[in-house]
Amino acid sequence: MTLKDYFATTRGMGVLSTADAEGRVDAAIYSAPHFFDDGTLAFIMRERLTYRNTKANPYAAYMFIETGGSYNGIRLFLKKVREDDDPELVSFMSTRHLTPEEDVSRGPKHIVYYSVLRILPLIGSGDVDVTAER
Repeated sequence: MTLKDYFATTRGMGVLSTADAEGRVDAAIYSAPHFFDDGTLAFIMRERLTYRNTKANPYAAYMFIETGGSYNGIRLFLKKVREDDDPELVSFMSTRHLTPEEDVSRGPKHIVYYSVLRILPLIGSGDVDVTAER
């Protein structure tokens, strides 16, 4: 199973962890990533602490905890490869739970792309049945 397939068929909650240049860590709730044909994945970010950390430190970790009351899920170890501020692409990729006015009032959004360095299960260090391959 690919990561794209995993996230298309699995429900749960994600936490994206980043650190600034001095190593001070932040963790924030993030929805499932968006996937691209080149093997990268991306998150939509507003100009808050997580986004600022990506400017100073390209490494991040994404922990996904599956719904169901058990300790199933995966951990993705990531490296930022680029970002995009194209308003049309950001709008296309954004969820539509805010009015346009509410969305604008919360500040600019960016698409931050990552390559997947490593995939581990939520608990332990064994193999997972998920691959970053397309």
